[in-house]
Amino acid sequence: MAEIIDGKAVAESVVAKVTEATAALAGSGVTPGLAVVLVGEDAASQVYVNSKSRRAKECGFHSVQHNLDADTRQDDLLALIADLNADPRIHGILVQLPLPAHIDADAVIQAISPDKDVDGFHYINVGRLGTGALDRAFVPCTPAGCMIMIERVRGRDLSGLSAVVVGRSNIVGKPMANLLLAANATVTIAHSRTKDLPAVARGADILVAAVGRPEMVKGDWVKPGATVIDVGINRIPAPEKGEGKTRLVGDVAFEEAEKNAGAITPVPGGVGPMTIAMLMAATVTSAYRAAGKTPPRF
Repeated sequence: MAEIIDGKAVAESVVAKVTEATAALAGSGVTPGLAVVLVGEDAASQVYVNSKSRRAKECGFHSVQHNLDADTRQDDLLALIADLNADPRIHGILVQLPLPAHIDADAVIQAISPDKDVDGFHYINVGRLGTGALDRAFVPCTPAGCMIMIERVRGRDLSGLSAVVVGRSNIVGKPMANLLLAANATVTIAHSRTKDLPAVARGADILVAAVGRPEMVKGDWVKPGATVIDVGINRIPAPEKGEGKTRLVGDVAFEEAEKNAGAITPVPGGVGPMTIAMLMAATVTSAYRAAGKTPPRF
């Protein structure tokens, strides 16, 4: 049976290191500051934002939350971001997506200072990651968390290993591939138009599924002993639980894949908990850089 990679436990270890690093920075008179901006009243976004703000306070951060009305003008949102960019107490700025339709999300993201862009979406950070400048880049939190989990199983140097990323999004697939390349893996990005996708996946020592299709990756797609990272979170009907009930599944058919994999992340309880943990890690990293100190490595 495969080793089950416990995302909650790995995330807690990251947060513990963040909290320790925050306390160490206090001796220099610096407190990491995270500003989270929510526009509108999307229920899921409110849950995410509240979780992020709560976790930031638990880590000892200076935590600021801006809740703006859904009809907030884009110019007013950009003015808030400019103020946060100029505030030395703020080291990380996160604007919760999605934004209302009348706001250009890309214009907002690109307005965030690259040195405070803890989500890793600014083009400058995308470029830093793509050119291997990891010591200066911020990386999107989900692939950053996936990489930590892979390192816990495979180590930091992935030389000689084949990695396949199924999915090519800007938020997960592409940055995930760049992180694997930086760790010396031989990387293939596959997607819905890849010829004989099962065969491509079957060649992977490290298989990352990030396509948003419930249980698309079957057990016989998994090479014996492979490390499988399931990024998908999909809600599907669960009539066995009662009428109208649902359950969460990943992009991997877990019960099948577990039989072949050497290590695998579950859904829920795998990649999910890592996302907020890596946001905290990015914020404390930004604070260390601003203080002219070497950030901790997670």
